[in-house]
Amino acid sequence: MRDNPDVSAVQAPDLPPPARRGMCTDCGLSRMGLARECGRACQFTVPDYPASQHQIHGDRADDPHFGPHLAMHRAALRNPAPGAQWTGITTALAEGLLESGAVTAVLTLAPAEDDPFRPVPVIVTAPEGMAQVRGMRMGYAPLLALLEPAMAQGHRRIAVIGIPCQVYALRAIETQLGLERLYVIGTPCSDNTTTENFHAFLGRLTDRPGDVTYLEFRADYRVEMRFSDGARRLIPFLKLPLSDLPSDFFPLTCRTCVDYTNRLADITVGYMGGDGDQWLIVRNACGAEMLAGLGDTVALKPLTSRGKRQAAVEGFKANTERAAGGLPLRRMPDWLRPIVAWLQPRIGPKGMEFARARVEMKAVETILHLRRAAPERMRHMVPGHVWKLAERYDLTPEEGERDPPSSC
Repeated sequence: MRDNPDVSAVQAPDLPPPARRGMCTDCGLSRMGLARECGRACQFTVPDYPASQHQIHGDRADDPHFGPHLAMHRAALRNPAPGAQWTGITTALAEGLLESGAVTAVLTLAPAEDDPFRPVPVIVTAPEGMAQVRGMRMGYAPLLALLEPAMAQGHRRIAVIGIPCQVYALRAIETQLGLERLYVIGTPCSDNTTTENFHAFLGRLTDRPGDVTYLEFRADYRVEMRFSDGARRLIPFLKLPLSDLPSDFFPLTCRTCVDYTNRLADITVGYMGGDGDQWLIVRNACGAEMLAGLGDTVALKPLTSRGKRQAAVEGFKANTERAAGGLPLRRMPDWLRPIVAWLQPRIGPKGMEFARARVEMKAVETILHLRRAAPERMRHMVPGHVWKLAERYDLTPEEGERDPPSSC
């Protein structure tokens, strides 16, 4: 049921321009009437994860790797949705909310008409509209700026599909919105870049980047590419030209993201711990409600965990220390790459061990890059769970980088 059946099922409203900020991913808040809240609501200023998690999830134990949760699953739709990045669980969750009437609008990203990878913020008001937003977008988009036009249309029961920096800001202003219900479907994110940079990256991978229709970093240490003619190519991580990318390819915000797994979402849908399937982190009752709404259309499996992550994270740390110090990354000799690329999927961490490795890499990366590029932000921007993960790799707060514990 829709509040306004005359409105198109998928709308892309014109949005105000952003305000000029420092470290900013343009989540959309600076384009709203609540722009004054940016300093308090931004993940890149003074984030307070313990308070925010308690507000959203209640008094639940905080897993330092993955945040509070009720359950985690490997999952796949029994009938994968055409055009989906994996099997389509993310859009299926939102479609179910629209079908049941739990929400009357979903705020998410659609592909631009002239570029399938460029994100366009849209309001979806009918279940069939979710088919138009399947797949991966790469770039920044002011998703939260859709809140005002959606509410102006009369929507008070809303779902948002967002990345961590968008979700943190959304939760910070949630109580000021006056919504009847808010469902938050989160996706993991860390290494975002501009759409233009992404196309330049594709150009380094193939001589026909304009024909690429799909790209995914998989948990088997390979990148999958698909092309408009149906061709498919798998590239081992070690053969990616990452060391050739310019130093600003990923902005400082994304190199210092402290919330890879979207801790404040009701449910997180990713791949890292899925061991070939999707990976669901059900965080609270709203997340459980959304998953239950899929019924038997989704197959759930137990989690797996194999291998050891220590060496992989230590190697990542060594390279990041060089990059954060302005030195070039150490290149593996060409003769060794095929050997290691063959070994990685066989002896490297898999399943939940792979997920823990990736989250720990983000913690290490955050501290090293922020320590060099913006040391004045260390004290306020690096939360306790990041320090806890990095301690395993001999990264601890230096003087002035963390507030002393309260004596109360």
